[in-house]
Amino acid sequence: MTLELVIKVAVALVLGYALLVGVVYVAQDGLVYFPNIGREHAATPAAFGLAHEDVTIETEDGEKLHAWWIPAAERRGTVLLFHGNAGNISHRLDYARMFRGLGYDTLLVDYRGYGRSTGTPTEEGTYRDALASWRWLTGTKALRADQIVLFGESLGGAVGCWLAERYRPRALVLASTFTSVPDLGAEVYRFLPVRLMSRFKYDTHACLSRVEAPVLVVHSPRDDIIPYAHGRRLYDAARGPKAFLEIDGGHNDGFVFMRPEWVQGVGDFLERLGD
Repeated sequence: MTLELVIKVAVALVLGYALLVGVVYVAQDGLVYFPNIGREHAATPAAFGLAHEDVTIETEDGEKLHAWWIPAAERRGTVLLFHGNAGNISHRLDYARMFRGLGYDTLLVDYRGYGRSTGTPTEEGTYRDALASWRWLTGTKALRADQIVLFGESLGGAVGCWLAERYRPRALVLASTFTSVPDLGAEVYRFLPVRLMSRFKYDTHACLSRVEAPVLVVHSPRDDIIPYAHGRRLYDAARGPKAFLEIDGGHNDGFVFMRPEWVQGVGDFLERLGD
């Protein structure tokens, strides 16, 4: 191979790599958010025997979030649930049924651009959505902060942590949550300079060190999307009081696979908080 050919090949590889980096940089939103996977509702709370109220929550920047308010028969507290980056609130009704059985009202809310909510998801937007949901509970429902448990699933854990840092809730539960988007991206795309190019932070790890509320971290060693090490690092970062619930199963089926353990573990954690 001649020197000229070597140079041409090297230049082609560099340009190809630069093009790949550029495409991934531009397409980041599509790698973080999947609002169109299951945009339609798969079911309603009524299908699970849950009485509910359809709620519209307006954000400070004018988006309208669709939510379901699912009351418990004998309220011990309220759960504000933030779901992961795919699907919508209709895919989280099992959680609502669990919390209702434990005596907790549940507010299931879709981020902007998800389900029947207006807008397009962004990191700042999801934080605004969390804030609007919190204000609905503390304003419209007149709840105190110490009556509200924040529950975040996957990406929702980062959103819940952001809120918990600013308004001390009764507790924060992180289910199958990552330490940060750059951390996870660097593990998935090892051939890309993810930490330099990521436009997203969702830095749960840094956030947790500033959260004063009790924290429960739930994670499975067999999680096929967010490695178990993320859960352990989050637990280590939490200030306490804190607890760790190890479950089994994959990222999207752990709750189904380990339902009794989930109910027992979360129930015990909430019980220790007292009424």
